[in-house]
Amino acid sequence: MKIITTIKGIKKEISQARRKRLTIGFVPTMGALHQGHLTLMQQAKKENDLVVISIFVNPLQFGPKEDFRRYPRNLKGDAGLARTAGVDIIFAPSVKGMYNNAFPPERPTGRAGTFVDMPNLTNKLCGQSRPGHFRSVMTVVAKLFNIVQPDIAYFGQKDFQQALIIRKMAQDLNMNLEVKTLPTVREPDGLAMSSRNKYLSIMERCYANRLYRSLLKAKGLILSGEKNSKKIIKAMRDTIKTIPGNRIDYVEITDPETFERIERIKNRPVLIVLAVYAGKTRLIDNIVV
Repeated sequence: MKIITTIKGIKKEISQARRKRLTIGFVPTMGALHQGHLTLMQQAKKENDLVVISIFVNPLQFGPKEDFRRYPRNLKGDAGLARTAGVDIIFAPSVKGMYNNAFPPERPTGRAGTFVDMPNLTNKLCGQSRPGHFRSVMTVVAKLFNIVQPDIAYFGQKDFQQALIIRKMAQDLNMNLEVKTLPTVREPDGLAMSSRNKYLSIMERCYANRLYRSLLKAKGLILSGEKNSKKIIKAMRDTIKTIPGNRIDYVEITDPETFERIERIKNRPVLIVLAVYAGKTRLIDNIVV
């Protein structure tokens, strides 16, 4: 397995792979790898000749009061995990290398440079409380796609909004790749795996699985015939409120393709999605029913 830190270096490797007519699977990450990431990598290994992952903590997508400085970074440990999943290349660029000093870490929103955006989707749900976040995600992922030139890119359903936005971006910009979304990987008690779970206190972690319980409660109500979204959301909120130190960002029932709020459920799939602070840690989760 190779670790490459420059754009020039990774492009050279990709060029050599293309000459050999190898297919390339790609998993973009910010590091702090866990089993959810490894599942994506293992799937990429099954479906491609060469597996590339990126490890890049993107300063653009962190707000002024968010956790860019303390976000966990452990390239050596991540490399060991990636190797067990069959990864061939880790692309781990610097901020300077990716943005040519246009967006210094102390001013992660930046004042110059090119952005990619999709306001009809990026300003909803998580985008409402984290303005500019998805614009920054789209920008860095577009850059990574241009650099790595994968055949297939892999994302997890836990970040449902992100995965849909990236898929639509690839379609809208005629990118020559497929974007695949794999099911959320969960802890034995149901909590969606996330790098930020490390921030939870012992008590917060004990109660955090109630987020998934609230989603299952909503699913049960829908399958039993309940169609009023307000009643379902109230039941979810009642479960979430039992988490110590909780603060609900949002709990919504939406269309899974547009994120438009659904007031009354009909005979079609709905996305049940939430974002909740357990203490200072922001957790997200979702299911499609």
